[in-house]
Amino acid sequence: MSKKVIRRALISVSDKNGLIPFAKTLHKHKVEILSTGGTLKALKDAKIPAGAVDDFTGFPEMLDGRVKTLHPKIHGGLLYLRSKKSHREQAKKYGIQPIDLVVVNLYPFEAATAKGSLALHEAVEFIDIGGPSMLRSAAKNSESVAVVTDPADYERVTAEMEANKGAVTSELRQELSRKVFERTSAYDAVISQYLATHQKKSDAGHLPAGFVSHFKKTQDLRYGENPHQKAAFYSYATRKASAAWRQLHGKELSYNNLLDIEATLDVLAEFDAPAACVIKHNNPCGIASDDDLAEAVEGAIDSDPLSAFGGIVGLNRPCDVKTARKILEKLGFFEVLVAPSFKAGALKLLMARKNLRLIEVDRFRDEYPYEFKFLRSGVLVQEKNRPIRLHMKELKKNLKLVTKTKLSAAEIDELIFAFQCAKVVKSNAIVLTQGKRTVGIGAGQMSRVDSMQIALAKAGYLAEGCYVGSDAFFPMPDSIEVAAKHKIKAVIQPGGSIKDAEVIAACDAAGIAMAFTKERHFRH
Repeated sequence: MSKKVIRRALISVSDKNGLIPFAKTLHKHKVEILSTGGTLKALKDAKIPAGAVDDFTGFPEMLDGRVKTLHPKIHGGLLYLRSKKSHREQAKKYGIQPIDLVVVNLYPFEAATAKGSLALHEAVEFIDIGGPSMLRSAAKNSESVAVVTDPADYERVTAEMEANKGAVTSELRQELSRKVFERTSAYDAVISQYLATHQKKSDAGHLPAGFVSHFKKTQDLRYGENPHQKAAFYSYATRKASAAWRQLHGKELSYNNLLDIEATLDVLAEFDAPAACVIKHNNPCGIASDDDLAEAVEGAIDSDPLSAFGGIVGLNRPCDVKTARKILEKLGFFEVLVAPSFKAGALKLLMARKNLRLIEVDRFRDEYPYEFKFLRSGVLVQEKNRPIRLHMKELKKNLKLVTKTKLSAAEIDELIFAFQCAKVVKSNAIVLTQGKRTVGIGAGQMSRVDSMQIALAKAGYLAEGCYVGSDAFFPMPDSIEVAAKHKIKAVIQPGGSIKDAEVIAACDAAGIAMAFTKERHFRH
């Protein structure tokens, strides 16, 4: 473990948090401090001796501050190997003095562009050039130079200097070097994504040629899919989260909890009206919509109360006392409750269950246009499947009743509700609804007729007169023949099978109404 004494430091930070106490420690250890602009002013205002970088280089800041530290005396002082004779000789020849510590955090590009109010030419002025260059030079030469880009590391550096008479260990220098490349790669990724979004593209309407992304560890999870698998949650460092959530109560989340929370948000994003759902193993086992949120949650739970046990409950409206009481009354045990907010009285009731995880979500609706699935061989990218509520007029315009039996406008609305529910169920998906609530769900089967049989079995006597939603076409009339035995009222499906005529004939024979949507919604 080698130790390097810090004798000269260059400090240039946009985030001044913790700066002054840190700089005071450096001064205490007789470290010469170089600085620029606002940082230099802050140091001098705090009565901490510091020299200007332009005095050190003999070259002024120029081009409205675009060029400050891009100089051989800076980068030479960072990059030359102290252990190499030829480097030492060249440094001496050109008057390059060693810089042992770099403290830089970057222009706040992420914060500056987050509100979306800047024009492109304004945003590019927040792209830091000198900062990343100094960080990378220092990080490359961690054999001789310590580098700090995160104010949270000030204390670690000062602790080592206090313990080692002004020196920093090689272990810490190497760790800080790695953090630099994580930070600069994330910073570049943010800028890349911003430019990709805001610059005019000749390939409009096509998927991007490439993606640059970066993730940061947000929290460790209780465990992965199974207790023997470790897991953690990493949030996007390169873009604003589509759904910002906070855990208000309960034990720590697991990998499976987060997957089910994501599925919950997908379901709730489908509906403008008050809605509730129960999710189990990434599939809804109940969905309902009602002007009375408590009624909606009751309908969602009653869709399949056996499966609802131990599941996740989601609401697309604030959870009030009435709704909280209804959930607690209906469910002896459930893992998570997701809602946009919780009324004070409801929160008090729910927190009586010590382990119940309460999740408050800011935004249910994902505005990011792409979704990703990670494979061993690479990443699949596709446009996000937009919620039906966003193109309801278009769907209704294209909806085609293909059977002799017709439906009223209210019945068509019920049928569309069934289709919305089928959209968020794993394929093959069949959903039976009555009164804007699911009564039977058949999910994830290899055969569509198996999904139909499961949904009918779940519905039991409620299947009579219900509405059936299918995420894809019926390849043959067998599912309709099975459903006809249970006296279902109507079916909605995309259409497009080579046996559509036979499927329609089966509906006509049973007096079942059928509508084609011309859009498929597989979910894998």
